[in-house]
Amino acid sequence: MINTHTCFLSAKNIVVCPFVFILLKKEKALKMNYKVIEKHSDICLIGAGIMSATLAILIKKLMPESKISVYEQLESAARESSNAWNNAGTGHSAFCELNYTPQKKDGSISIEKAIDIAKKFEISKHFWTYLTANKILPKEANYLNQVPHITFVSGQTDIDYLKKRYEALVMHPLFSEMQFSEDNATIAEWIPLMMQNRSCEERVAATKIDKGTDVNFGAITNGILDFLVKDTTVNIGYKKKVFGLKKIADGPWRIKIKDLETGELFIEYSKFVFIGAGGHALTLLQKSRVKEARGYGGFPVSGLFLKCKDEKITEQHRAKVYGKALDNEPPMSVPHLDSRIINGKRYLIFGPYAGMSPKYLKSGSNWDWPLSFRVHNIWPMLMAGWHNFSLISYLVNQVLQSRKAMIETLKQYYPNAKQEDWTLYKAGQRVQIMKKDKEKGGELKLGTEIIHTSDRSLAALLGASPGASTAVSAMLEVLEKCFPDKIATKEWKGILSEMINIDTK
Repeated sequence: MINTHTCFLSAKNIVVCPFVFILLKKEKALKMNYKVIEKHSDICLIGAGIMSATLAILIKKLMPESKISVYEQLESAARESSNAWNNAGTGHSAFCELNYTPQKKDGSISIEKAIDIAKKFEISKHFWTYLTANKILPKEANYLNQVPHITFVSGQTDIDYLKKRYEALVMHPLFSEMQFSEDNATIAEWIPLMMQNRSCEERVAATKIDKGTDVNFGAITNGILDFLVKDTTVNIGYKKKVFGLKKIADGPWRIKIKDLETGELFIEYSKFVFIGAGGHALTLLQKSRVKEARGYGGFPVSGLFLKCKDEKITEQHRAKVYGKALDNEPPMSVPHLDSRIINGKRYLIFGPYAGMSPKYLKSGSNWDWPLSFRVHNIWPMLMAGWHNFSLISYLVNQVLQSRKAMIETLKQYYPNAKQEDWTLYKAGQRVQIMKKDKEKGGELKLGTEIIHTSDRSLAALLGASPGASTAVSAMLEVLEKCFPDKIATKEWKGILSEMINIDTK
């Protein structure tokens, strides 16, 4: 008989499924080879991405004596959502992303979310500057490059909207350098590639901020972790898979880990756990069986991009240009012609095109989504799907469209585009939050959300964009929620003030 207290995957966690017997049989086989090796830590961080790296360096500065463990199931850090090729690297400052400034029913523009995101990104930049100045991040990491952020629209309705958006945002200090133009010649100076061979009769408009950035979040992540691993109180384990979490009553978390290279299994006891494992965070949160996870589900979406193969074309476009999603299409569909600088080399990409995959990570399993269904989240997920049927239709259409159709979409931004100059690649896997809603039954939430237990011993980050750009603010929120007494002390306030001393009003 299998001891359900030490199971890797308990039948209680699985909605009735014909594969339960197979999974439990596999579990029993693993348990037979179980050799208990116990480890202890103060802080255990699951996932070696930008979130865990940020939280790790914050904690090490605030609690230098704390023993920290970081576990990552892949062979190195930042291989999933934090990887340069798996995110847009825009540095979501809301300079060019229209989905952060919706138009209200009365015609006015809501700018509150844009300002909030811009402030959070400024906090991130200031923190990275501190890390570089204190030789935690090497200057040669080349993680931040200045690239203008431009919004481009066509048609009188969208032009009117963009002008209203500009007039509302330019009054705020963070957006005061924004420029607006409806003049084709001026716009051609900003984005010559996009204006080539474009009809002079087409009405277009654009806004531009020169201080926009391109961010290599993978370089930041690796820089921080390379610094931390030199500390004897920090253990960073790659190819280590966390497969079980259980809170001991009035005690630490009991974390089950498998070494994917040697096959060894061991247990770590930790006082505090943070789950920053990208799309896999939901899976681990469910395994922890905390009540705060009830009602949460996830919807996985793949991102596909076209990458330009011709360096001459790439050199002609030196901006990040975001457009407007078509009517009835979700915010994640916002097209952008994007100049990227990765490890010192410039690239040009266009997208996103959505794909459908049940995986929660690029390196995940096709069983990720089916095995995430629980009795408590089935209804919220069904209702979220019902209220977002346009998203389902959008994904189906995206999956069915041909490469020729993809190029036709690209031509709306780059009229001279030729199919032979572009190659398709798969970017990151995103898991959108689905959760309970009192009125609708369930909702699909865009953005990120931090969940923490009532005893403040565990926190997890769910969701996607703006994600990495607001990592510092997100991890400060973790500290506020899970270490409220300490963050209110003069000592912690002083250290944080030194690291993030900025006025974003």
